[in-house]
Amino acid sequence: MKVLLLQDVKAQGKKGEIVEVNDGYARNFLIKKGLAKEATAAVVNETNQKNAQEAKKKAAELQAAKDIAAKLDTKEIEVAIKTGENGKFFGSVTSKEIADALLAIGYDIDKKKIIIKDAIKAVGVYGVEVKIYPGVSFTINVKVVGK
Repeated sequence: MKVLLLQDVKAQGKKGEIVEVNDGYARNFLIKKGLAKEATAAVVNETNQKNAQEAKKKAAELQAAKDIAAKLDTKEIEVAIKTGENGKFFGSVTSKEIADALLAIGYDIDKKKIIIKDAIKAVGVYGVEVKIYPGVSFTINVKVVGK
């Protein structure tokens, strides 16, 4: 019997997959517990349409991420930090400050996607990696200046 899985089922498949299982297992366990429903022609068609829409949506998101990466790759942004004597400042430049600087130029990028390899604790220009989508990343130059 073919069933559409409504949840992940160990050793059978992931949510949204159509799998072939024994009739008794399907009726007495999967369907009874609400883990699956019988895969009729209408259900199969609906599932295929949902999968096509999701694939289209992911392709659009990937293209948008690639466009943003192409615009921002090797672009320089400026982050102003309050400094003390000799141009040193307390703490370090955080990913939130970089995200705020990107937002100021019109790009809303989550601070969790900004990867700072070494702490930025002095005035200068630093390369920072930004991973905006799986498989899509770019490097942005962060110019740290004192106030």
